[in-house]
Amino acid sequence: MRLPLATQVETTIVLAQRGLLRPVRPDKLVQMVLAYRRFGASVASAYAVNAVARAEQAAIVDDERALTYREVDVRTNALANELARLGIGPHDRVGVLCRNGSAFVESVVATSKLGADVVPLNTSFAAGELKAVLDRERPPVLIHDEEFSEMVEAAGLDASVEAIAAESKLQRLIAEGSELPPEGPDEEGRTVILTSGTTGTPKGARLARPSGLEPVALLLRVVPIQAGSAYLIPAPLFHAHGYGQMVLAASLGCTTILPRRFDAERALALIERHRVESMAAVPVMLKRIAGLPAETLRRYDTGSLKAVVCSGSSLDPRLARSFMAELGPVIYNLYGSTEMAWATIATPEDLLNAPGTVGRPPPQTRVVILGDDDRPLPPGQTGRIFVGHEMLFEGYTDDSPARDRVEGMMTAGDLGHLDAEGRLFVDAREDDMIISGGENLYPGEIEEVLREHPDVADIAVTGVEDADFGQRPVAFVVAREGSGLTAELVDGYARQHLARFKVPRDVVLLDDLPRNALGKVLRRELRPPTDEERRRKVG
Repeated sequence: MRLPLATQVETTIVLAQRGLLRPVRPDKLVQMVLAYRRFGASVASAYAVNAVARAEQAAIVDDERALTYREVDVRTNALANELARLGIGPHDRVGVLCRNGSAFVESVVATSKLGADVVPLNTSFAAGELKAVLDRERPPVLIHDEEFSEMVEAAGLDASVEAIAAESKLQRLIAEGSELPPEGPDEEGRTVILTSGTTGTPKGARLARPSGLEPVALLLRVVPIQAGSAYLIPAPLFHAHGYGQMVLAASLGCTTILPRRFDAERALALIERHRVESMAAVPVMLKRIAGLPAETLRRYDTGSLKAVVCSGSSLDPRLARSFMAELGPVIYNLYGSTEMAWATIATPEDLLNAPGTVGRPPPQTRVVILGDDDRPLPPGQTGRIFVGHEMLFEGYTDDSPARDRVEGMMTAGDLGHLDAEGRLFVDAREDDMIISGGENLYPGEIEEVLREHPDVADIAVTGVEDADFGQRPVAFVVAREGSGLTAELVDGYARQHLARFKVPRDVVLLDDLPRNALGKVLRRELRPPTDEERRRKVG
């Protein structure tokens, strides 16, 4: 899509203001152009270009090491060449099962340099879930952290899959590979982010490839992220939000700080130590930070922080206010999904003046509320949310039906309304999806697994509001007569067979599930335990 001249000019101005466009020596400019032409509009190109423009600047700082842009470029050349020797080429897929850190980023960049597709894998998967995804996506290579070796072995990988441990074999490949850049692919590879389908089975969504820097500029018009600054990303990189912000940080030549695990006080220490200007997080992380004792919050200098880019689940208006009361007006809340990237951005002013809003669409993005007749509804009326822009995903890897589209716009899967100022409010989900701590959960998937327990006669799972995670899954279980099934036994079974984030936070035993005449469960009649009951249970 060719943008109007005025928009192109504005894009140039924004990129210059954010420090991305700056004077460069002619010889370096030639090298940067050649690097871009070799790898195209890809994450590989972002690191290769900055290996020229910001060669000695730290590109990645994780718990183990700090690497400059030049080092990342050289190391990923070596890794790409070794992956090619293993048979990886354009349109092949590489699975990456790594926590936040240099191994994840270097695996992604090396894969991108070959024009292959990268499949980031959820580090909370159980062995059965990992096997199901790998059997469908069929990556010839799986790069994984050493801590997941037992799970990878338990998954029983196909003999054709090459498993590469990040702490050992991956480092040997980098040390042994040729440091010369691989030949650029004819076409850039894709990123396949896993999401849950209507049955709850994780499926791959092929992310759209940007045509240039315009999507970045449109975001930067609203969110004040400066090129070359320090960007802290505790949000998981396998998730669409964390992954997208990692790519954005690389495109801007930022120093990306990647803690392997999130800790609220350590996040403050990292902000102070690295003079962090931006942070990508999910709401539960903000909750943990805001909940620290006042003396702990005062202990660290967070004055450098300009933007906390939040996404992944609903942001409680009370949390937004309390966080910004302590750390300043810095939250920029993104509303979107794996399939549609970001659709709206709520600024600090939006969050304070219109509590509950998810903001306005950036330029070149269309957000419309449609009624049952697929016609736009006026402000204040609730309908289906549809989004249109160039970053809509390309489809699912299993060729399952994509989301509904109307006039080039795609459904967001939510119901909502616009106010008189054009701000979007999300009122409800179109389906029964539960969003807990930034993860999308489907009751049907959890029900299917727990129904396999021999003592479970019937089950229904629903989501309820949760102060920490946005929502939490609750299982309502009917035991087989005389079985002696307890909530604790159901919980233990769930922890053995489900990823941690899918395990119901509460299990409620019932004599029967409420159903209508057609046999459908009346979920609205299922009462979750009260906070007092939950406290008594914990005690």
